[in-house]
Amino acid sequence: MSKLNTAALQAMDAAHYLHPFTDHKDLGARGTRIIERAEGVYLWDSEGNKVLDGMAGLWCVNIGYGRTELAEAAYKQMLKLPYYNSFFQCTNPPAIELAKAIAEVAPEHMNHVFFTGSGSESNDTVLRMVRRYWDLKGKPGKKTIISRVNGYHGSTVAGASLGGMSVMHEQGDLPIPGIVHIPQPYWYGEGGDMSPDEFGIWAAQQLEAKIQELGIDQVGAFIAEPIQGAGGVIIPPDTYWPEIKRILAKYDILLVIDEVICGFGRTGQWFASQHYDLKPDLMPIAKGMTSGYLPMGGVIVSDRVVETMVEHGGEFYHGYTYSGHPASAAVGLENLRIMRDEKIVEYVREEAAPYLQEKIAGLAEHRLVGEVRGVGLLGAIELVKDKATRERFPDKGTVGTLCRDLCVANGLVMRAVGDTMIMSPPLVISRSEIDELVDKAWKVLDQVAEQLGV
Repeated sequence: MSKLNTAALQAMDAAHYLHPFTDHKDLGARGTRIIERAEGVYLWDSEGNKVLDGMAGLWCVNIGYGRTELAEAAYKQMLKLPYYNSFFQCTNPPAIELAKAIAEVAPEHMNHVFFTGSGSESNDTVLRMVRRYWDLKGKPGKKTIISRVNGYHGSTVAGASLGGMSVMHEQGDLPIPGIVHIPQPYWYGEGGDMSPDEFGIWAAQQLEAKIQELGIDQVGAFIAEPIQGAGGVIIPPDTYWPEIKRILAKYDILLVIDEVICGFGRTGQWFASQHYDLKPDLMPIAKGMTSGYLPMGGVIVSDRVVETMVEHGGEFYHGYTYSGHPASAAVGLENLRIMRDEKIVEYVREEAAPYLQEKIAGLAEHRLVGEVRGVGLLGAIELVKDKATRERFPDKGTVGTLCRDLCVANGLVMRAVGDTMIMSPPLVISRSEIDELVDKAWKVLDQVAEQLGV
């Protein structure tokens, strides 16, 4: 714990630390929040305030804070081999064992892992690997990757291009060439007068229309999150994924399912691809693979892609200094052991998720809430001016920001995406902690309504 007080830390932060996704002028005026320690599903700041972390850090602290086993795994590995690279035909035991452990819980047609340092790096790898695959297949024209508006695949140049967030594109002259976007399956916000099932079919068929527009011989892959996380926990209608699968099979286009958020138990399955019965060719992963204790990412690669790369040979000129980092791999391996031994995925599926979804459904009765939706331990609360018409508040994001700030003031972390409040608590959250989360959320909604005068 720092010996400096909050004011001193805030001053030092403002003088030296540039934060991600931050308006630094605004942060300098407010002062940053200093998080000093954590245990279970709770955080404590430098002022001693206890906060229930309804976002599991950044969608990642799946087994909760304070697991000494993960700290000990990192310590022991750092004493033995703190680092060596995976270039030059080298590797290390934890990386090998982690790749095997991930393959054992992945869809059965996926048995290889390419390690990275983050989810963004994983999606950079996807772009390179898709294009390499089609080059080896003798179809170098199949370079274009189709993604979705408001999808999120990281903030590197390739990741932000694959993502469909206009605010990110505007700041970097993105997307780069060879990446195009189709509408998202966001029924509540964009479904209009269509039923959810009708809208799901319509949204999926935008993929086929784009393939035909571009030309079959130009499209290499379709990338999507199974459930859009940073876009607002957008859950596709039931008709969406079956129609997407039909289209991809028809045109022989690779499927990339971004499991960076949904992977490692979040939906009550090891991967959301299993929840939706998808058969991806590539699956970017990160976050929950180490429960966020050390940085690590990867891409789980299907047998057909690996077989093509092995059959044709030739060097794949791609990789990272920290690919297969031994300490991170040791933590990931221990994290998976804990999840298996403590049956955490089963706990999510059979107990925590049904209870969370039941409890948050009651928030739909609040006068500010237009819809509550969720899958597993993911949830979203749509804040609206008029429940009947889905009319939004003016100045998009103002009400969401107010709600987010009041959440923290009441000891709860929820994230605002525009005027949608989202949650993704640690997978180990208990029933009583879920009750606390929902009680605090209702209290905050009342405070928001009071401040809005509605």
